[in-house]
Amino acid sequence: MVTATADRVERGEAPAAVRLWLFSMAALVLLMVAVGGATRLTGSGLSITEWQPILGVIPPLTDADWHGAFEKYRQIPEYRFVNKGMSLAEFKAIYWWEWSHRLLGRLIGVAFVLPLAAFWLTGALPRRLGLPLLGLLSLGAVQGFIGWYMVQSGLADRVDVSQYRLALHLSLAVLIFGLLLWIALGLGPEAKRPLHPITAAQKAFAVGLVALLFVQIVLGAFVAGLKAGLTYNTWPLMDGGLVPVGVLAIEPWYLNLFENVATVQFSHRVAAYVVVLAALWQAMALSRAGADGRLQTSAWILLAAVAGQAALGVWTLLSVVALPLGIAHQVGAVVVFGIAVWHLYQAIGPRFSRAPALA
Repeated sequence: MVTATADRVERGEAPAAVRLWLFSMAALVLLMVAVGGATRLTGSGLSITEWQPILGVIPPLTDADWHGAFEKYRQIPEYRFVNKGMSLAEFKAIYWWEWSHRLLGRLIGVAFVLPLAAFWLTGALPRRLGLPLLGLLSLGAVQGFIGWYMVQSGLADRVDVSQYRLALHLSLAVLIFGLLLWIALGLGPEAKRPLHPITAAQKAFAVGLVALLFVQIVLGAFVAGLKAGLTYNTWPLMDGGLVPVGVLAIEPWYLNLFENVATVQFSHRVAAYVVVLAALWQAMALSRAGADGRLQTSAWILLAAVAGQAALGVWTLLSVVALPLGIAHQVGAVVVFGIAVWHLYQAIGPRFSRAPALA
């Protein structure tokens, strides 16, 4: 059995356990996005004002500890201008959300590093997986730093975090999620199946859908960062019109895309319409062309997911971002992105087998 496994690894194949581990890591990242969304929507993200990568795993244990943490929170603008008069019990409620978010981040790091080391030391990892997995490990470390970089933006001169840093933090999480899925898909038995030929245009469109969904998630991050979902809570009109008044109110004009609440929400809405139409066109075009059955199936599943996410977005908006709907919409965006990655894999095949080996 050991010899057979070693032979498969030598041929560039990976044990099923490696693939399961990567899918599990993707699931943990998705959970992290959910907890992060809840942390943001409950206004908990600035409750811990220090970055202690090791000691921070231990929460306040005594009454004195809690009062000390609360006193530090009371020094930042969010408390003075938004939550002034908050009780200790109320502070504990938001503290636990942020502590859970940070703890989960640490657990994800451990869940990645320990199995990676075990697989590597036991010879279960093909050489071609070396650089991609080390790259993911590096991205995870960078993500931890960016999380603190985001929190820092709300500790001195703002009552919330920078929408730019929030967008960067979420975007990197989505990128890590997509890369985990891509590598795992390249290790499955379907990677050896021949694909029905498709045109270069169809492949390019599948790539475009992934890129378009990524851009839409970035736009959604700016909506979240500016709390734009708490305004213009009607659909399909905004402030009684298709285009809201004041979409170009800020100079220079391009800052409206990132700092104008009306423009940011309008852009997110328009991008949603474009994504739905693009997914519909892709599914219909592949069906008409008689593309590979797996590719057609993934395209129609992607269309259904995109349509469902768009409907959930409207519901979330009309509810003025009710907590369960806000979390579901954020998680749904990442799920749809994952389906798009799966569809892309069906379109272009196991390109991962050509990844550079670790010398």
